[in-house]
Amino acid sequence: MGKKVLVVDDDPDVRLFNVTVLEENGYTPLVATNGEEGKNLAKQEKPDLVILDVLMPRESGIRLYRELKTDKNLKHIPIIMLSGIAEKSFLRSQKVLAEFGDTPVPEPEAYLEKPVEAEELAATIKKIIG
Repeated sequence: MGKKVLVVDDDPDVRLFNVTVLEENGYTPLVATNGEEGKNLAKQEKPDLVILDVLMPRESGIRLYRELKTDKNLKHIPIIMLSGIAEKSFLRSQKVLAEFGDTPVPEPEAYLEKPVEAEELAATIKKIIG
């Protein structure tokens, strides 16, 4: 199979949708149900891309995004945020964390709001990792 894409989302329907889009477009999906699992899988597998939800139990996507983007071994991995939360709210949360002494992090490579069409998700993935 093709490039590895890590899907981190607590919603089983969203995970299934993402995995289906990935498989239909020749990518190898890796799946995590929460931020903690996602962090461990990212460290183990070094995926080519991460598709990350914002609101999840056991480590939020907000925190996981920050950890990935500040880890010297993982910060090069592009991230697509896929969430029901508006992009402005996510970016504001990152700015607030930086104000409390955390390192500022770059914006994600893409931010898609749920629900997303399969074609839009596939096109975004292709644009980022080919």
